[in-house]
Amino acid sequence: MRAAVLSSHGVDGLDVVEHPDPAPAPGEVLVRVETVGVNQLDLNVIAGRGPGAAAKLPRVLGLDAAGVVVAVGRGVDPARLGEPVVVKPNIACGACAACARGREADCPAQTVVGVHRDGGAAELVAVPAKNALARGGIPAAIATAAVHSLPIVLNAIETAGVVAGDRVLVTGAGGTLGRAATALAAHFGAEVVAASRSSLEASELPEGVTSIAATDASALRAQLAERHPAGFDVVIDVSGHGPTLGAGVAALAWGGRAVFCAAVSDRTLELDTLEFYLRRKRLIGVASADYAQVRRALDLVASGAVAPLVGVRHPLAEIGRAYRGFADSPPGKVIIDVS
Repeated sequence: MRAAVLSSHGVDGLDVVEHPDPAPAPGEVLVRVETVGVNQLDLNVIAGRGPGAAAKLPRVLGLDAAGVVVAVGRGVDPARLGEPVVVKPNIACGACAACARGREADCPAQTVVGVHRDGGAAELVAVPAKNALARGGIPAAIATAAVHSLPIVLNAIETAGVVAGDRVLVTGAGGTLGRAATALAAHFGAEVVAASRSSLEASELPEGVTSIAATDASALRAQLAERHPAGFDVVIDVSGHGPTLGAGVAALAWGGRAVFCAAVSDRTLELDTLEFYLRRKRLIGVASADYAQVRRALDLVASGAVAPLVGVRHPLAEIGRAYRGFADSPPGKVIIDVS
């Protein structure tokens, strides 16, 4: 099969080559891949830094493959053959206390497709059957765009307890996760403000959502204090920027909750600890999602309640080009068409 294999760190160490076909182990399925996404975590694997440093090379990249089940391992229902599926990349251990409570997102021993094991930037990928979720009639590219981003922000929204009428600030709203957070919070009836470094057109936002453009965290703090002095019930930060997260926490109202859903590239976070304590604020990290949350997110897509944005698409042979241009890509999920 053809696969995008990283043999040494750096994009130049990535090549599309002939690679041995994987076989499904007991409890696994083999998926013929149609699409897979380009993700920041892939870039971390390529660079050998952060959570990507856990990858042992050579490694087939690709977190969020969508395709069709073409073989099953021992113990898997043969009726799954031919089923359209999408892969949840985070694999929970199934044996810890968090997994026993159905909180697989908090499993401390979870592994990731495309990091700890070969991923879906290939014609075939083997994954645990529980991680190959039925996508029904959702097109492969849409399922790839939804399966990682939407469940994470759904987890953030549910963890923060967002209800209709809550004032919600989304920071980093121009990216894939930010757009998903904005759409989901608006769907649940929140009063949403979308903040990003560059201006967002009204046509890019759900009805009723307002936006703020601020080039840095200081400008964001000033605009929030001036335009929204009452503060926010919830802040969902997907910026991956410590000072921006700090600006969001500062903008919380009494008893406000801040959830951040991105690996922070700037690890410096400054808080007014006395104000944080006296105003009963909370700060929570969310890095993945439960299996049930993935299913609920896919149901929202299937119903038309949320429409993930697909951006630039590249054939598998041009995956290196996709990674090189990732930072400058227009809005939407960058998709690799494998077949």
